[in-house]
Amino acid sequence: MREVTSYSTGALFSIVLHVAVVAALLANWESDSTKVIIQPQYIEAKIVELAPKKKPVAKPPKPKVDSAAKKREQDKRRAAEKKKAEAKRLAALKEKQRVDREREKQEQQRRAEAERKRIETEFAETLAQEQADISAQEDERVANSFMQLIRQRLSDNWNRPPSARRDMETLLEIRLVPTGRIVGVTVVKSSGDIAFDRSVEQAAFKAEQFEEIRQLEPRIFEKHFRVVKVAFTPQDLRL
Repeated sequence: MREVTSYSTGALFSIVLHVAVVAALLANWESDSTKVIIQPQYIEAKIVELAPKKKPVAKPPKPKVDSAAKKREQDKRRAAEKKKAEAKRLAALKEKQRVDREREKQEQQRRAEAERKRIETEFAETLAQEQADISAQEDERVANSFMQLIRQRLSDNWNRPPSARRDMETLLEIRLVPTGRIVGVTVVKSSGDIAFDRSVEQAAFKAEQFEEIRQLEPRIFEKHFRVVKVAFTPQDLRL
């Protein structure tokens, strides 16, 4: 049974094939005058390498802008900047005040120190002046005592001439050395009477030396006794 079926199938396939060939021949039959010959075209095949397609990068969606939130953020930022600027200004002001206080303190200390030095200087000058005055007074007292000694010595040595009159006066300059010795006698002002002037000079030369002078301190001697001027009058001697 299987063999009959296979045979029938083969016969049917053969018949169909022949019919198809005949139909194709009839359909393609044309005269020689109208026959067109189509030359085959040769296409060169090339292998084209295709670059891999880039996957599109998905852009993140733009965030929605919240104008109110943005304004609040800007206000917050401005407030923070304003607060920072104010803090900076206050810090600078405090630093300036601190520097001013320190400068004022230093100035006060400088003025106080200058005032203290001024007072000390004035006190020292006053004390020195008082000491100088005391010393000068003491020197003057000592000098006067020695002047009295010189006057007394000259008076004892002076012999008034008979020609002496009350209105006569001779001014004598006596130069001494620290030992008290007389090294020079000069009539600075004459009385007008030669005998009177000569008697005055002889009184000085007769004294020769005032030994007590050597006891004087150098400053007193130089100030008062290096040169001594003595005025002689008939009434008395005046130094």
